[in-house]
Amino acid sequence: MTDCTEERLADLIGALPPPPEGWIASAVELPRARAAIDELVVRARADHEARQAILANLEQALRGEGVEPRPQLLKRLRVQLSRLEK
Repeated sequence: MTDCTEERLADLIGALPPPPEGWIASAVELPRARAAIDELVVRARADHEARQAILANLEQALRGEGVEPRPQLLKRLRVQLSRLEK
C-alpha cells in the first residue's frame, strides 16, 4: 500500500463509519481522568492521611476531582496507589 497518495488515504478514512458515541466521550474524558489520577497519587505520596482517605473511598476521590468513577479508572487508581506500598 505504498502507492497511496494523501488524497487516496483521505478518501479511505472518509469512507469509514463514524466512531461509536462512547468512544468519543471516552476520548474527551480520558486526559482529564489521567490528570486527576496523577494528582491523587501525588497527594497520596506526600501525605499519609490523604492516602488513607483516598484509599477509603476511591469513588469519592475521583468525584472530588470532577471525574466519573468508571470501573477502569478505579482500577487504574488502585494500581497506582498499590505501587506506593512497595
